[in-house]
Amino acid sequence: MEQVLILGGGIAGLTAALYAARANLSPLVIEGKAAGGQLMLTTTVENYPGFPDGVQGPELMQLMRKQAEKFGTRYKGADATSFDIKDGFFEIGIGEENIQSKTVIIATGAFARMLGLESEAKYMARGVHTCATCDGYFYADKELIVIGGGDSACEESLFLTKLVKKVTIVHRRDTLRASKIMQQKVFDNPKIDIMWNKEIADFTGDGTKVTGVKLKDTQTGELTEKNIDGAFLAIGHIPNTKMFQGKVDLDELGFVITDKHSKTNVPGVFAAGDVQDPIFKQAVTSAGTGCEGAMGAERYLEKGE
Repeated sequence: MEQVLILGGGIAGLTAALYAARANLSPLVIEGKAAGGQLMLTTTVENYPGFPDGVQGPELMQLMRKQAEKFGTRYKGADATSFDIKDGFFEIGIGEENIQSKTVIIATGAFARMLGLESEAKYMARGVHTCATCDGYFYADKELIVIGGGDSACEESLFLTKLVKKVTIVHRRDTLRASKIMQQKVFDNPKIDIMWNKEIADFTGDGTKVTGVKLKDTQTGELTEKNIDGAFLAIGHIPNTKMFQGKVDLDELGFVITDKHSKTNVPGVFAAGDVQDPIFKQAVTSAGTGCEGAMGAERYLEKGE
């Protein structure tokens, strides 16, 4: 019987592991086959405290993993496939193996929706990005596109206008899905243009970075090209919560619902990081909730609350 089982090896899971390990709880991290989380797809991270010159995403995750391991964290490089609530404990399936634990910290993260283009994967983090707050600073005085039509696309575009010369929103419909107030902010911003009824047919580049996009008109099918310095996808995130459906309370988008201390509705189950955060999705906020989850698990083990 484990004391603390952490599902996910991203920044939230590893922070939880560090705190649980330092409390002598010998946590087990089910880090999955895609260990490291979203930061493994990021190049230079410049907004994580303590790194004035920035740090490579994979390097940061390697350092965090090593730090948690130093204090007694154990790792299992497989994907959890099931989650069940038992009488006084929890059971997690990993292939044909079942692991039991007194507490669980869900840190399975969320992944950005992708267009599914081969060129999108080729140029990921080399001109194609999913987080303006993370990567917008690399494009000072450049021209960018933001793909999407909801609040996220508008927020990303408005943020980028503080940094870049021009932002063009590419939307496949003729109206935005964003809230009215958000739409008005976009319409009022002279740095933002909108290309209606367009979708990305392909990203083009020189082999090392994106230089343009091919656009398809959703009404006529006509193909056009546009030169750009970078593109930001803002078509939503999908939380990794399928196996918790019907067992832990989720919101309408599938994110785990927690209170301000990272507790879920199930005593002994906590959630941290992007899996419970549909708004900020930052490394530093994930680390904070990872800390809360671990300290909450420690308190639950001691006091049952």
